[in-house]
Amino acid sequence: MPELFNDARQRLQQAIAHANLSEDAIASLQSPKTCLQVSIPVRMDNGTLKVFQGYRVIYDHTRGPGKGGVRYHPDVSLDEVKSLAFWMTFKCALLNLPFGGAKGGVTVDPKALSRMELERLSRGYIDAIADFIGPDIDIPAPDVYTNPMMMGWMMDQYSLIRRQICRGVVTGKPIALGGSLGRDTATAMGAFSVINATLPKLGRVAAETTVAIQGFGNAGAVLAGLLFEAGYRIVAVSDSQGGIYAPIGLDIPSVRQYKEASRSVQAVYCQGSVCSIVEHQAISNPELLTLDVDVLVPAALENQITAENADQVRAKYIFEVANGPITSAADEILAKKGIQVFPDILVNAGGVTVSYFEWVQNRSGLYWSLAEVNQRLQTSMLAETEAILAIASQKAISLRTAAYVQALTRLGEAIAAKGTRDYYVNHSDGKA
Repeated sequence: MPELFNDARQRLQQAIAHANLSEDAIASLQSPKTCLQVSIPVRMDNGTLKVFQGYRVIYDHTRGPGKGGVRYHPDVSLDEVKSLAFWMTFKCALLNLPFGGAKGGVTVDPKALSRMELERLSRGYIDAIADFIGPDIDIPAPDVYTNPMMMGWMMDQYSLIRRQICRGVVTGKPIALGGSLGRDTATAMGAFSVINATLPKLGRVAAETTVAIQGFGNAGAVLAGLLFEAGYRIVAVSDSQGGIYAPIGLDIPSVRQYKEASRSVQAVYCQGSVCSIVEHQAISNPELLTLDVDVLVPAALENQITAENADQVRAKYIFEVANGPITSAADEILAKKGIQVFPDILVNAGGVTVSYFEWVQNRSGLYWSLAEVNQRLQTSMLAETEAILAIASQKAISLRTAAYVQALTRLGEAIAAKGTRDYYVNHSDGKA
């Protein structure tokens, strides 16, 4: 498996050839601006002291303060956080948000900690990075295995350190602590907007379109519900423990109900009239990726489709809700097979877009209705989808490369606005 960060940068190199960038812009986007690694001592419930490793990376802040989530996962590493911050840089530029790209994480299995231990860990993480974040510096948010409650702890801890209420330092907070309506479903809503607007243009009818979703966490489960309500046939879903498959389609509300009750999508069964009985079979996550479906939605972790399994993928369209679920080598294989990939920096950008809305609301003190948030989100997502489709068509390039070209153009403009080699060479006499 290639190193994640180096593989992520392959997409940048492919896009540079199609973007009008200065040498300065190309040079400045090759490496992260800041990489912070910290140790977080936590007193466990049994009295022992455990030290966890935490990270915060700002990849680029040309367009504004850093923006990116905080991930709790056993496999979190500096390489992964650098990659996620890299993707956030281009995601924010693609959606034309006034942010740079950042990301954070802690190497931990959150399922093994009590709620009090998770609170101590979350507050300890902020203690360690407090000098490097702020509403105008770097703004964390939820990511894998973090949630609004944890964001509330982080905001509160930062406020205690600064001795003032700092709602804008963290987004994805509980509504009662200044969170935005719609933030908890924003990633799914944004992805749904892209999928539901694009598939009809490709000749797809919802009722005749089969969908498989890998990852049944917050984003995947909510998206499955939205697609189900819109009439799509969801034939397979999975979580970290495995998945279920029913060719005639799953009753998604029932799956979500039993997932919440049992913590596993494999515990789907019906009692009385609660849901419709649907025959299904258990499948693994790798098996889900190779199902013969119209639409595949990777909504779990990165590096799920690689050079080893890409040739087995049979979906016609892939919409990346996870960050980096397809490696660069797999991209080439999928392209040869004629599988169209809608890239992560577009499809899953709903979360950071509504995080931006939350940040704006915190700073203004004026809060929007759910309908207003969702309408603003849909407008942003559809506008960038149209732009990417146009660029891909005009330049005869993939949708992923088109998305990076759009983001690079905006980043290049911001870098050029501060002065580049061409500007200084052409004004070598010192006159403005």
